[in-house]
Amino acid sequence: MTENKSHRDEAVLLLKEDARRILQLIKVQMDNLTLPQCPAYEEVLDTQMYGLSREINFATRLGLIEMEEGKRLLATLEKELSTLHELSMNKQ
Repeated sequence: MTENKSHRDEAVLLLKEDARRILQLIKVQMDNLTLPQCPAYEEVLDTQMYGLSREINFATRLGLIEMEEGKRLLATLEKELSTLHELSMNKQ
């Protein structure tokens, strides 16, 4: 495996781990702390998503991932968060 490929794989892995961490953080927040309509929930979600988008942008600028791959990662996380939000709203 080339060094470039290794850095690329590591970047993708780290970005996916960060996406999973955000999803887990939101799950915990929804289960234990706040409702999706709560401003604190919105603030955490917005801050975390913005941070991940900046990480993806940085990795893209370094040539570690393709822009489309970064967009897919964000879209997947947004879909998972939307599903989580719907499930939470159905519980109430």
